[in-house]
Amino acid sequence: MTEHTQLEQRTTELEIKLSFQEDLLDKLDQVIIRQQEQIDALTREVIALRQQSPQSGDAPIRNLRDDLPPHY
Repeated sequence: MTEHTQLEQRTTELEIKLSFQEDLLDKLDQVIIRQQEQIDALTREVIALRQQSPQSGDAPIRNLRDDLPPHY
């Protein structure tokens, strides 16, 4: 192989690798976008739940054993 042919082959291989990397980067970007949307939705849900529930400082501390039926 001549030096020119080797250079062309290396260039082609690099272009192929770059193409795969760009594709992977696009896929990872989409994953990050979906995850951020999920985080935002969960954050809104937590805020809504906090607004619905009584303030934890006002409510007495409950023991879950107190909620068990007497036969336990």
